Amino acid sequence: MLHSAVPAAAKRAAFRAGLASGKLLRFPGAFNPLSAMLIARHGFEGVYVSGAVISADLGLPDIGLTTLTEVSGRAGQIARVTALPTLVDADTGFGEPLNAARTVQVLEDAGVAGLHIEDQVNPKRCGHLDGKDVVDRDTAVRRIKAAVAARRDPAFVIAARTDAAAVHGLDDAIDRAKAYADAGADLIFPEALGDEAGFERFRAAIDTPILANMTEFGKSRLLPAATLENLGVNVVIYPVTLLRLAMGAADAGLAEIASRGTQEGLLEAMQHRRDLYDLLDYEAYNAFDTSIFNFEV
Repeated sequence: MLHSAVPAAAKRAAFRAGLASGKLLRFPGAFNPLSAMLIARHGFEGVYVSGAVISADLGLPDIGLTTLTEVSGRAGQIARVTALPTLVDADTGFGEPLNAARTVQVLEDAGVAGLHIEDQVNPKRCGHLDGKDVVDRDTAVRRIKAAVAARRDPAFVIAARTDAAAVHGLDDAIDRAKAYADAGADLIFPEALGDEAGFERFRAAIDTPILANMTEFGKSRLLPAATLENLGVNVVIYPVTLLRLAMGAADAGLAEIASRGTQEGLLEAMQHRRDLYDLLDYEAYNAFDTSIFNFEV
């Protein structure tokens, strides 16, 4: 009720323990707090907050237009409602290494369990679009070192994303991943790998936990969770899946209302009022109100 009863420190500890468990952690992307509550109800291990989703929610393309304030605000709203750890897309750290350091502390204060910072040129673009570019390795390492140095809670997870595979090839991406791990990154996110072979090479080359991005309509083959776990992947994100499902359903529903003049034929596809109230735990709020206001001295 209201806020999760699990403090941020405990969520971060759970994320750390999951990374060390050898099991695959599944982090679907939440597009708002309500969808994060649904993710938790379905038994997933964590919640992801995608920069692309925040951009789309604001009616913007994913080309580095969002701000730290916008991202931390939405991430905090999402982290507030769930006992699961929340991992946040922090783009390039929103500027120079000092900006990356501030980003870590602002997101720590927002209550999330971790973030990832990438090695793209700032402003960045979606990792599954053509035409992206990466900064030199030393600049990227400085971003990670600044993020690690700024961290106040040692359990806060700092992930380093590299987009180099699509720009300079897999060997360069692996070399960068090793450098980022040496700089203190707890988790490596190799973006836009095409298939199992890329993950096999990463897993063989580095000991640091790795993350797989299973986004639809991109450059990566959509691999099942069992396959990813067998490949030694530690975390999988489904960043935009829920937003795409919701928008697809909303588009179809609006088209039917426009053509038929009623939503009567859509009722079976909707979340029922009683299910929404159950997810929001109206009963607990009612019990709380009763215990506070309806009493006798």
